[in-house]
Amino acid sequence: MRILTAAAVAALSLTANSALAAGSATSSDAIFAAARAVQPKVVAWRRDIHEHPELGNREFRTSALVAAELTRLGFEVRTKVATTGIVAVLKGGKPGGVVALRADMDALPVVEKTGLPFASKVTADYDGQTVGVMHACGHDTHVAMLLGAATVLSNMRANIPGTVVLIFQPAEEGLPLGEVGGAKQMVIEGALENPAPSAIFGIHIGPGDLGKLNYRAGGFYAASDRFDIALKGRQTHGARPWDGIDVVSLGASIVTAFNQIAARQINVTSSPTVLTVATIHGGVRNNIIPEELKMSGTMRTFTDERRTDVIARMERTVQNLAESYGATATLTMNSPSYPVTYNDPDLAKAMLPTLTKAAGGAKNVESEGDLVTGSEDFSFYARKIPGVFYQLGGRKPSIDAKSAPANHSPYFDIDESVLEVGVRTHVLLALDYLASRKGK
Repeated sequence: MRILTAAAVAALSLTANSALAAGSATSSDAIFAAARAVQPKVVAWRRDIHEHPELGNREFRTSALVAAELTRLGFEVRTKVATTGIVAVLKGGKPGGVVALRADMDALPVVEKTGLPFASKVTADYDGQTVGVMHACGHDTHVAMLLGAATVLSNMRANIPGTVVLIFQPAEEGLPLGEVGGAKQMVIEGALENPAPSAIFGIHIGPGDLGKLNYRAGGFYAASDRFDIALKGRQTHGARPWDGIDVVSLGASIVTAFNQIAARQINVTSSPTVLTVATIHGGVRNNIIPEELKMSGTMRTFTDERRTDVIARMERTVQNLAESYGATATLTMNSPSYPVTYNDPDLAKAMLPTLTKAAGGAKNVESEGDLVTGSEDFSFYARKIPGVFYQLGGRKPSIDAKSAPANHSPYFDIDESVLEVGVRTHVLLALDYLASRKGK
């Protein structure tokens, strides 16, 4: 594990403390200065975590790094929540409410192709396959930014009117079948209890304009469901398809019919819906039609009503087509599904001035951002308490917006200068929210 020297740590901490001492300990100017002072350390954390990525429920090294840093900063640290998760508590020097900030820690089964000097060379086992592992979704930056915020907050502890809870969560990207984890399991294991936050905030970096924030009240990220389809026909020679039951052709018919569900059967102007078959596995030889075929994919919806309706249409489509071919079929909607990530409208409105301040002005904040068909298990926290989830643009200025690698790309990277914006956004959201709770 690459770490900063004790002298470097001491120097950075001294700089941050000096910045806070320059004015009111929780003033915006002091917070901006403290975020700037901790930036080299945040960059170092990001690069270290990026070079050593870990898949969901296996973030042992990352979790150990986070726990060590938070313990050094004086947080009360609870480890092994939902396998590798961490819940850390900082009690301020003044009475007040409780607020939570969240970061996710896991990487993806992606072979990195960025060419960065700290690029990942890690491989791991995923669903029985050896895969490359990469922080292709920016969770390395999420961890680093929240550690930076923890550093700033710990240095102003005496002036914090309440308690800050930091949640470092595993397995946001999902899990191998048969495992439990992620935000849902963090909630089950008490991440939002003792102390109980009354609000939670989360951030996601992406290829948007550098340093700009965007979010929207109400539904923001889509609900996500994984589905699996198992087809069984009758194997036969590829030269005599009439002697068997052709599950390959059946599979093709299902893909076409699913595309028609999203395009022709539902009103996409009222609520976007995405239905994608992403994997098809069957057969071992070019001239043998196999007996079995397996398919899997993802469904994205923005309301519970639409989700229920589309699942019913999928089931009817699969069964009717299978019957027409003389085959049998099973459609399985696999848990855990991710609910819609819902931003509490009142909280979203109340925190707009804070986000504007953190981003450096109204021109850098979009409060009516586009719906995102990606999903986020931050939704499980926001179903329990009011939450706001927002995006931070990290695209390098030299890269055109149209050609910028998206999250989950093997070329995904960010401009590290934006980490400073993320740190001060975390800190300002926590402090402004707690200030607003005085006397409540």
